Amino acid sequence: MLSKKVAVLVTDMVEDSEYTEPVHAFKEAGHEVINIEKEAGKTVKGKQGEAVITIDKGIDEVNPNEFDALLIPGGFSPDQLRADDRFVQFTKVFMDEKKPVFAICHGPQLLITAKALDGRGATGYKSIKVDMEYAGATYKDEEVVVCQEQLVTSRTPDDLPAFNRESLKLLAK
Repeated sequence: MLSKKVAVLVTDMVEDSEYTEPVHAFKEAGHEVINIEKEAGKTVKGKQGEAVITIDKGIDEVNPNEFDALLIPGGFSPDQLRADDRFVQFTKVFMDEKKPVFAICHGPQLLITAKALDGRGATGYKSIKVDMEYAGATYKDEEVVVCQEQLVTSRTPDDLPAFNRESLKLLAK
């Protein structure tokens, strides 16, 4: 299997397990994971205090074309990142170019702001269901939703086994 390069958009107050478990699964499968925030070298922390993440690249140092896939973990991280147009544009390129995107819990908030959910089947945390529907998504209350062999979404940390399984299947293609 070819190793893929996965961009992770992450900042403080990310939901710890929604970052650590997919990243661990991707690395175990031989994929390269690059953590992206505003500034390289800084450290961000999960909201449970368990995940301490070193940022590999600042958003201004990366080009979406360098990556094969995108991971957007949940918590308060995606809501903070979507206030910055650079992260929104970065996300939109993956969706427009039909590259794999993995978003869990509140992760779809970046997809909503990128106006990239119209006509897509997806799921997310129940508090953003209406937002996702307003963005044009067909919301499904399921542990994992795979849309057009590109977008993988899940609701909560309880869904991580299914989320990781389907994400890894797309990375294997």
